[in-house]
Amino acid sequence: MNAHTDPAPDSPLDAPAGTPPGRRPRVAVVFGGRSSEHGVSCVTAAGVLGAIDRDVWDVVPIGITPTGRWVLAGEDPKRWQIEAGELPQVEPDEGPGVVVPLEAGSTELTTLEPGRVPEALGAVDVVFPLLHGPFGEDGTIQGMLELADIRYVGSGVLASAASMDKHYMKVLLAGAGLPVGPYLVVSPRDWERRADEVRADVEELGYPVFVKPARAGSSIGISKVKSPEDLDAAIEEARRHDPKVVVEAMVTGREIECAVLESLDGGTPATSLPGEIRVVAGHDFYDFEAKYLDEGNVRLECPADLPDEVVHRVRDLAVRTFEAMGCEGLARVDFFVTPTNEVVVNEINTMPGFTPFSMYPRMWEQTGLSYPQLVDRLLRLALARPTGLR
Repeated sequence: MNAHTDPAPDSPLDAPAGTPPGRRPRVAVVFGGRSSEHGVSCVTAAGVLGAIDRDVWDVVPIGITPTGRWVLAGEDPKRWQIEAGELPQVEPDEGPGVVVPLEAGSTELTTLEPGRVPEALGAVDVVFPLLHGPFGEDGTIQGMLELADIRYVGSGVLASAASMDKHYMKVLLAGAGLPVGPYLVVSPRDWERRADEVRADVEELGYPVFVKPARAGSSIGISKVKSPEDLDAAIEEARRHDPKVVVEAMVTGREIECAVLESLDGGTPATSLPGEIRVVAGHDFYDFEAKYLDEGNVRLECPADLPDEVVHRVRDLAVRTFEAMGCEGLARVDFFVTPTNEVVVNEINTMPGFTPFSMYPRMWEQTGLSYPQLVDRLLRLALARPTGLR
């Protein structure tokens, strides 16, 4: 494997400045959250909690309930796995409440329990935010951590927010000269005041179309619409998750993904071998059920069976997309490869699904980086990043 494929080997871990001698760097694994992807985030946490090397890292698991309460959560990965087809959830009584610092330079966590004196939990050196969707993946928690100068895994405020919003993501990518498919945006005002014009615009785009919440993930709220009769219901379903909706023309092609990982030495980000998603039965597209609850009817293949020149094009566009959005740490870039081998960028995910069976870690596994190594690499990248403006 060449340098573009295989990230450089890890060097011995240096504790951050000010860390007491003999103390392992402390990582807060934050998961759950207020979005409709709460359960998916918990499943991701199960994978990461099981992979972190406890001889190297001191781990503090923090769950966020669906109402936004931060609690000290259980460390056992089994607590956060899917059971009998049910996604896990952080409960309000999961553990004592956690207070997060907002003052620059203060990294001390404090636990709160009714009737008890607040107790210092200790300083945190780095945060691994495993939140998917709004109120986490969209720059909100990143902004909170920036206020306190706390290092964290993944992209910063702007890259997180812009990548989460499919509208502005496409604007930025097109502005950088990257290929994106035809689409239109339906704002709340558009749908409330000029719905007939919206319907006409979609007709011009051409059926079938995909109707999506602009700021959601895990295929939640997405509908494939084959005729005008089904458009209104699809838009209303998307609006249940986000008042702004994106309508995309269907691009005929294979669904190809590529994982991007920032370089430890500041060089060009590394890319994995591309992977492919094949829905073999039971689903019209790669929806939420197919992703998380019906793996038997979905085939994830890596490396994807593509001509060498297409593989090179996918990986090059993955890096260009990562850099155009200003991403840091990690991202998964999703593409369509048409029957004529044209490559179109579909979207970028700054916190992709991260269970051991998700495409992002599986693509790195096939490229030579194991799941535990990948988790360790991301924490090292975060620990090395400067605080403040950069």
